[in-house]
Amino acid sequence: MTAATSKQIEATIEKERGRLFSFIRRNVPSKEEAEDIFQDVLLQFASSFESIEFMDRVSAWLMRVAKNRIIDSRRKKKPQAFRDIRIRVPGDEEGNSLSMEDMIPDFGGLPDEVYWQNQFWDEIEDALNDLPREQRDVFEMTEFEGMSFKDIAGIKQEPINTLISRKRYAVLFLRQRLKILYEELKENV
Repeated sequence: MTAATSKQIEATIEKERGRLFSFIRRNVPSKEEAEDIFQDVLLQFASSFESIEFMDRVSAWLMRVAKNRIIDSRRKKKPQAFRDIRIRVPGDEEGNSLSMEDMIPDFGGLPDEVYWQNQFWDEIEDALNDLPREQRDVFEMTEFEGMSFKDIAGIKQEPINTLISRKRYAVLFLRQRLKILYEELKENV
């Protein structure tokens, strides 16, 4: 690598550093993970610098690499077993929680029971998909990923009260949607 190339790399990194790191930080849960991804992107940039054809599109190239690294990072994370996901019991001052598995009825293996189990999961998926994206994201991040509102506020760059409100609307909507299925289950099981 020539001295001129090295100076070009340094200048580009200095120019793009703030925006690139902010983008990464908004899309990952921790600052440490953001720093790791940032370093990976810079390393890939430095090693690929001479093969990048359009220098006027370096910003877009860096963002694309960062986005790919964020996706890779999410894929590498070990998925949490459904039975290990815990949900706080509303109004419980002692901090008790239920596992998602405890909340889902055990339908056994009979055909009718399997049918209702599939109906249950389809309805949950449909209900989540019908939520506005902002509400769904907050609900999934708190309930399925176990993130705190403070962590989400850091990622989304939004006030905690806004996030709490979004989750509240999501919970109310999901309760209403699942109530209909619950009533059908009571009638048919």
